[in-house]
Amino acid sequence: MAFHPALRLDNTVPLALEGYAWLPNRRRRVGADVVPTRLLGRPAVALRGPAAARFFYDERNVRRHGALPEPVRSTLFGNGAVHTLDGRAHRVRKAMFLALLTDAGGIDGLVERAEAAWDEAVPQWAARSPVVLFDETARVLTRAVCGWAGVPVAPAEVPDLAADLVALVDGFGTVGPRHWRARRARRRREAWLAGLVDRRDAPAGSAVDAVARHHDADGTALDGPTAAVELLNILRPTVAVSWYVAFAGHALHQWPWQREQLRAGDPGYAEAFAHEVRRFYPFAPFVGGTAARDLEWQGEPIPAGTMVLLDIYGQHHDDRFWRDPYRFDPERFVGREIDPYELLPQGGGDPATGHRCPGEMITVALLRALAVRLARLDHTLPAQDLTIPLHRVPTRPRSGVLMTVRPPR
Repeated sequence: MAFHPALRLDNTVPLALEGYAWLPNRRRRVGADVVPTRLLGRPAVALRGPAAARFFYDERNVRRHGALPEPVRSTLFGNGAVHTLDGRAHRVRKAMFLALLTDAGGIDGLVERAEAAWDEAVPQWAARSPVVLFDETARVLTRAVCGWAGVPVAPAEVPDLAADLVALVDGFGTVGPRHWRARRARRRREAWLAGLVDRRDAPAGSAVDAVARHHDADGTALDGPTAAVELLNILRPTVAVSWYVAFAGHALHQWPWQREQLRAGDPGYAEAFAHEVRRFYPFAPFVGGTAARDLEWQGEPIPAGTMVLLDIYGQHHDDRFWRDPYRFDPERFVGREIDPYELLPQGGGDPATGHRCPGEMITVALLRALAVRLARLDHTLPAQDLTIPLHRVPTRPRSGVLMTVRPPR
């Protein structure tokens, strides 16, 4: 398959300018699901579709080790994180995270803490209205996950910690001020958590205790810096659910009849709503890896070492895979199993053996619970800018969803 030479020019600047639209724009120019390009001076090829996702998440084809750009490693995930491992090393490290979710008090315990923190915050929101849903949710989730993980945080420290955890996520898609804010936040919080793990006095069964006692595939315990990185990889993605709650607030404003559906309390519909928020709204534009050997996909050669990108945003809005993809419709997820390579906001495949994020279960559970509470919250949205800029990665409503909350009766 031959492509115009211009498509193989370095696209780092166009990516920064176009954000989520970058890969879909290039695919439209090519008219195919395979898009060759260059990023950061390296040859790259972008793929799309469930079959491409199966190909991408097969470790015989694509490896993650060494593939994450340094700016992403140093902000979102951290050096030495589970996301940078492959094979048995990845599976053994990931098993630690999965155990936290399945042990007594796992996901259900975290959701209960989040619901309690939300309910406690509502009267304060009413007293301070209007408030920004994104910011307030980040504080609620910070309180919940720190209590659940065994990380001691005083109430007065929650706003600053929440801001740092948000910064880690907010800075991964840019090289500007948000990126440097994320680097500073990571240095500050890794130093704090490394000292916490070294004390070895965490509550038994907590995340801090699990990280402190973990041994990798080679039998070695995690050193202080790596333990801190993995603790942040529990706290950070939990607080990142704030993006989805803000998107849920946007959806309930745009399609207000969804509020009545959620208020009814049907757990099946609430979960479908959570899945549709994760499909419809943009978060990660794509994921990347490195070709493990000489490959070919749909007639396009992919030499070993080539950067391989999986177009997540494009796949979630492709009418070949989703009926009327630009329509917000939770019903598309009601009463059916979801193919693990179809819906990819947090990766594809089996979370136990592959690179699908184990925190996806937390994301869905928290979003399901908090979306219902948001729908039942007596609030209105004053005039504000609710546009969602697609050039910003990660994006969110410009206002953060400003809301006026009435006091509980």
